[in-house]
Amino acid sequence: MAAMPRVDVATLRRMRIAAQLLHRPAGRSAADVVRHLVGIQAQASMAAELGIRARSRRITLEDVDRARLEERSIVRAWAMRGTLHLVAAEDLGWLVPLTAEPSRPRSHRRLGEEGVPAATVGRALGLIRDMLAAEGPLTRPEIAERLRRRRVPAEGQAIHHLTWLAASDGTVCFGPTRSGRRTLVLARDWIGRSPALGRERALAELASRYLAAHGPSAPEDLAYWSGLRATDVRRAWTLIADRLRPVETAGPTLWRLKGRQSRAGPGLIRLLPMFDEYLLGWRSRDLVLAERHRRAVVPGGGVIHQSVVADGTVRGTWSVDVAPEKLVVTVHPLVGLGAFHRSLAAEAEDVGRFRGDPGVELRIVRPATR
Repeated sequence: MAAMPRVDVATLRRMRIAAQLLHRPAGRSAADVVRHLVGIQAQASMAAELGIRARSRRITLEDVDRARLEERSIVRAWAMRGTLHLVAAEDLGWLVPLTAEPSRPRSHRRLGEEGVPAATVGRALGLIRDMLAAEGPLTRPEIAERLRRRRVPAEGQAIHHLTWLAASDGTVCFGPTRSGRRTLVLARDWIGRSPALGRERALAELASRYLAAHGPSAPEDLAYWSGLRATDVRRAWTLIADRLRPVETAGPTLWRLKGRQSRAGPGLIRLLPMFDEYLLGWRSRDLVLAERHRRAVVPGGGVIHQSVVADGTVRGTWSVDVAPEKLVVTVHPLVGLGAFHRSLAAEAEDVGRFRGDPGVELRIVRPATR
């Protein structure tokens, strides 16, 4: 059998760009984008919404809000790595229990440190579900106040870990926002029934869906992205072995799903939000982020700044400010942008279009020279 041709770095980037939908295929709704990516990290304000924008042609912020609050085809929940994500409503019932499970011991340990006995934790989780069933959407402070009335410690970090644990099996999720505060609801009341899957089927589903959105990649990448234990990731990879095809690179062998995989063309530029999947979805960022620029984009503490990605590599960071009658998009290049300037202006305009802002000004801040 002839040796498989080696995929060069530029081609690998373009394969991943297409897998991530950053080439913006036509006809994708907000729910389609979220479903394809399996989930979009949503702990920072507007991050998930802007991540959907970067992967769609005509979707607006209103469309995303409609999908979450009216259609309820996407839902905010704690998922991969125990962090807040937008996920497809139909995935909540299997995805959250699977990916949250490794983080549960940590929350139980933290509750013990906060003075909540193990026996009280179980009672508190039942009380949370009962009050949500009886009263509908409640904010975290409202839940804490009701727990204290029933002599459950809910001060400090205790209420965070109690509500996280209540949601970690997929029965509780976030609902509407009330007076600027997110509320928690019973999933069955908010989105109806979300099917559960047996553990093996859930592992196989996660692995195949991850590869569809992140291939070519390796089992270590799935472990990093999902937060699952190495044994579970190896099992997931084994369960879909007959669907995998190796991809030879200058480094280790990677894998993708069988069938034709598209790749993006050259010259594509995107303004990506904080915690975007393109920088978060693999164990190493070396393919897309030069080491000399790492701290400007990933300063530590789990933060990943908004990034300017051109032809698959990070070329700068960016920010947004709302000025009178216009949106100001400021770009801080890390390297020269050259021929990408016109496409960058179009991307800035698209951020304004997505948000519904009447005008956009692009400012490019050149680094100071010595």
